[in-house]
Amino acid sequence: MTNLPDDHETAETFPKDPSRREFVAFSAVAGLAACGGVAAAAEADVVAKDVVITTADGNCDAAYFYPATGAHPGVLIWTDAFGLRPAFRDMGRRLAAQGYAVLVPNPFYRMAKAPVYTAAEMASFDFQNPAHMAKLKQFIASPAAAGAAEADARAYTAFLDSQASVNRARKLGTQGYCMGGPLVLRTAAAIPDRIGAGASFHGGGLATDKPDSPHLLAPKIKARLYIAVASNDDQRQPDAKDILRQAFAAARVSADIEVYANARHGWCVADMPQQNGQPIYSKADAERAWSKLSGLYESALT
Repeated sequence: MTNLPDDHETAETFPKDPSRREFVAFSAVAGLAACGGVAAAAEADVVAKDVVITTADGNCDAAYFYPATGAHPGVLIWTDAFGLRPAFRDMGRRLAAQGYAVLVPNPFYRMAKAPVYTAAEMASFDFQNPAHMAKLKQFIASPAAAGAAEADARAYTAFLDSQASVNRARKLGTQGYCMGGPLVLRTAAAIPDRIGAGASFHGGGLATDKPDSPHLLAPKIKARLYIAVASNDDQRQPDAKDILRQAFAAARVSADIEVYANARHGWCVADMPQQNGQPIYSKADAERAWSKLSGLYESALT
C-alpha cells in the first residue's frame, strides 16, 4: 500500500492548526452545510491527495483527505455505481473538515482508472437507455464479485491504519451509497474489530433471498449502523427494512433504519442524473442524512 510519488500527488494545505474538536465545532456551527464561512475555514485546513493502494488484484487509485494536523478517526467511503468523481471528492473533503481522515477509492480500478464517467456523461445518462444501463451494470459487477469487496476493504483499512493522520486508537467508520450500501455491511463483517460505525444511504440489495445476502452477515458485525432507505426502494421492497431490523436485532447489532419518505434512490449525491425528467438529488434530505452520519461518527468513533 503506497502513496503516489510526490510529483504525482495533489495536495491542498494551509497553515491553521485547529484541533479535531474545533473541526467538529466548525461543522456544527455551519449547520453541517458544505459552504458558509466557518465550514469553508475548516475545509481550508484539509489536505487532499491522490494515492495508490496495492490490493490483491492490482493497484487502486483513490483520493485521500485529512486535516492538516493531528491524528483522526479514519473513514472509508464506498461510492455509488458511477464511481469516484468530483461529487465524492467533495464529500471526502467535507468529512475531513469535520475531523476525519477519509479514503475514497475507485471501486472499479480492476477495469479503469477514475473517473469512469465524465461530467458530461453523468449529465446525459439515461436510466431508460439499455446501452447506458449495460455499461453501469458491468462496472457494478466488479466490486460485487465474491470476496472482492472484503479483500479490498482489508487493503483500504490497512492503508488508513498506516497513515500518520489516522488515530489507530479510534475505530474506523465506513459509509456507502447505492451499490456502496451492501459493501458497508461486507466491510463491517470482514473487519469487525476495526469498524466501529457504518452507514448506508439508498443502498441496494441489503436484504435479498440469496445465500450471500448482506443482511445475513449481521452476526459478524460489531459496528453501530445507520441505514437510510429511499422511498421508491421501500416501495419496491417494503419488507427489506423489517428483514434488516430482525437480522440486526437477533445479532444484537445497534442499527437505526429510516425510510426517507420524500427521497428517491440516489438522493444524497449532488451530481445524480435526472430520472424521467425529475431531479433525484434532494439537498434538504441529503443534509438531513449528513447530519445523521455526523452524529453516528461523533458518537461511535470519538
